[in-house]
Amino acid sequence: MASYRTEYDRWLSSGLLDETQMAEMTEIRDKEDILKLRFGMKMDFGTAGLRSTMNMGPGCMNVFTVAQTTQAIAELIKSQGADARGVAIAYDSRNNSALFSATAAEVLAGNGIPAYLFDGIRPTPELSFAVRELGCIAGINITASHNPKEYNGYKAYWEDGAQISPEQAKAVSEAREKIDVLTGAKRMPLDAAVAAGIVHMLGEDFDEKYLAAVLATAIDPDGVAAIADTLKIVYTPLHGAGYRLVPEILHRLGLKHIYTVPEQMVLDGNFPTVKKPNPEYPDVFALGIAIADRVGSDLVVATDPDSDRIGVMARTKEGTFRTITGNQMGALLLDYIIRARRANGTLTKDDYAVKSIVSTDMAYRIAEVQGVKLYDVLTGFKFIGEVIKNYERAGKPGRFLLGFEESYGYLTGSYARDKDAVGAALMICEMTAFYSKQGLTLCDALEELYKTYGYYREGMTDIYMEGLDGIERRKRVMSTLRENPPKTIGGHKVARVGDFAARTYTDLATGEKTDSGLPASDVLVYILDDGDKVIVRPSGTEPKIKIYFLTHAENAAAAEPKLKAYMEDAQHFAEV
Repeated sequence: MASYRTEYDRWLSSGLLDETQMAEMTEIRDKEDILKLRFGMKMDFGTAGLRSTMNMGPGCMNVFTVAQTTQAIAELIKSQGADARGVAIAYDSRNNSALFSATAAEVLAGNGIPAYLFDGIRPTPELSFAVRELGCIAGINITASHNPKEYNGYKAYWEDGAQISPEQAKAVSEAREKIDVLTGAKRMPLDAAVAAGIVHMLGEDFDEKYLAAVLATAIDPDGVAAIADTLKIVYTPLHGAGYRLVPEILHRLGLKHIYTVPEQMVLDGNFPTVKKPNPEYPDVFALGIAIADRVGSDLVVATDPDSDRIGVMARTKEGTFRTITGNQMGALLLDYIIRARRANGTLTKDDYAVKSIVSTDMAYRIAEVQGVKLYDVLTGFKFIGEVIKNYERAGKPGRFLLGFEESYGYLTGSYARDKDAVGAALMICEMTAFYSKQGLTLCDALEELYKTYGYYREGMTDIYMEGLDGIERRKRVMSTLRENPPKTIGGHKVARVGDFAARTYTDLATGEKTDSGLPASDVLVYILDDGDKVIVRPSGTEPKIKIYFLTHAENAAAAEPKLKAYMEDAQHFAEV
């Protein structure tokens, strides 16, 4: 690639930039560090697609990088002779999401590939559903999920409704390298493409198909109806794509008292009421909790801007609200779904669930006690979708019960192959109704779960490595940890080391190596002498290394000191 200054000058003199874009370029003319980041680097196109701040330059999200990437996807589609099957396109409430989705549609149309473009903001899982329902070869979703307002992103899906495979991502990435970011994409104006019947608009009639598929996952609507007169739910979409379909699905489930947060029902890519639109953060619930206290609700539900992740705060015995973590919700849902299906006679011995390797080991205990098969997969919902696909292709018996990740992502039906906050909201509220009939909140239910299966506690820490040297620093940390694994963590000996790049587990006492059983991935797993786990991996979407801690003990008093010690030791992992 040309030097960052040469590339900057090429953009500046291209004659392709509008007045606003030119003003941005002029403003950063003498800011060398910014120029290096935006014009000296390119966004990596991985299995999570693209994600960056919205600025000019090949290192950022803008109409030029979106067009270049879509051209690369178009070429992958054409190389497989799948042009006629078309591509579904959706977008969230972020700034420029509508513009970027229209850009993608124009490039597909310019390549003679039909596009099915939603006529407004939709949840990410509806895009996954649309790919499958329409028989598309691929899907494109414009979203940066729960990132801050400055970001946007580009997710690519394939015909099964899951995000593209590493091999496909590599093919797209290689094709992008050969396409000039400013002039290499073929385009047809959107209005002309719609008039020509190449771009088809998807509206509320398609939403009905999606809602029907979600509603079909309900297990006990009669149980909801029995308590619908008194059960009260507070919901916020955090200015995002769940604003319409989440309340709608809850009403269709039979709930009568749904209270929304007015300020956060407003679609706004600046997310004015929160620092970050992430339902993992307790502070985003403040407005919802105020409503819950006023109306007497025990549950506040929040979804992120593209409505694929969901967070919950539930009332405690003391009357306050407490976060139900992603891991805790996964355990609650798994236990509830198994029990509810057994109660109504729809559970079979072949039914199965899937979780990511960094998610709670409590799921193993639940599955063992309840007699359900549980699969562990790499982080990324596409791997959960892969298990479902393999079951279906092999004609194996068994119902998919639940897929979940600790990062607040859940799927309770095989209609989509990505996490779905709309479907999760339905199941969480159904579960809440079940426990409410017994006089329990979800916090109470969680304590009962610990009594039944044992106490499990999880934690996670991020080590950010930003800036020009961030990528190399992250690689260096992972390499050092791989070559010289810690002997102890938090006072506990490391008994086994999993190196998923090599697809091995190594017993440190005997040196014996065994197969990980998972695809190659840049992940390290340290299994301690008491069975606890510390897992390290670089983030696929942000400049950081993520470290996960999976612990178990007799009770919270025993687990908390262990977790604290692990987290303190792990802070030194980056000191290389």
